[in-house]
Amino acid sequence: MHIKKAVYNISSPDFEKCPLPDKPEFAFIGRSNVGKSSLINMICNNEKLAKTSGSPGKTQMINHFDVVSGAFTEENKKTETIFHWYLVDLPGYGFAKVSMRSRNRWEQMIENYLRKRENLSQVFVLIDARHSPQKIDLDFLENLKKWNSPFSLVFTKSDKENQRIVSKNVKSFLEAMKKNWQFLPRHFVTSAVKKTGKDKLLAFIDETNEELGKKGKK
Repeated sequence: MHIKKAVYNISSPDFEKCPLPDKPEFAFIGRSNVGKSSLINMICNNEKLAKTSGSPGKTQMINHFDVVSGAFTEENKKTETIFHWYLVDLPGYGFAKVSMRSRNRWEQMIENYLRKRENLSQVFVLIDARHSPQKIDLDFLENLKKWNSPFSLVFTKSDKENQRIVSKNVKSFLEAMKKNWQFLPRHFVTSAVKKTGKDKLLAFIDETNEELGKKGKK
């Protein structure tokens, strides 16, 4: 699967002001400064699509991007299937230097979106692969369980640490999840610099869109 077009649509302060839920939606969220914007730009082949910043907390609204992707199936390698979907950049959770009032507003906005957005197909939760399991990430996953939100894990910045340590941190995170989870989610190890994990992430989005398309035809 490859991205044919990705353009900014709208930034919404509330899930009720988001675009019509007429396409599958894939949301990206993670702790502040986890490399979310860089990952989104890598996936979409556009370094300027999502705004990157060295200061955490710059994403403050629900940002929608219109994406058009194409894919050839194993059965038919001559006819390209076109998918139209939303990519959503959500505010980060964690320790951005903002007021408690602003933080509470963000948290409520994110919760409402994740619980009530009817066309939300998948939440990609970004985890910094350089660190051992963080309580804030594990706690957020517990919220997703409570809200019945479908999600996958995306370990970021794998190029910025020794690969042995990255593997150890990923394994430790999954082991920490096993304490409260019967089944572990799908996970991806990525690097926005080396484009590691890009093909696997796009293939998963492609598979999800294809399955949703089949359901819609029934």
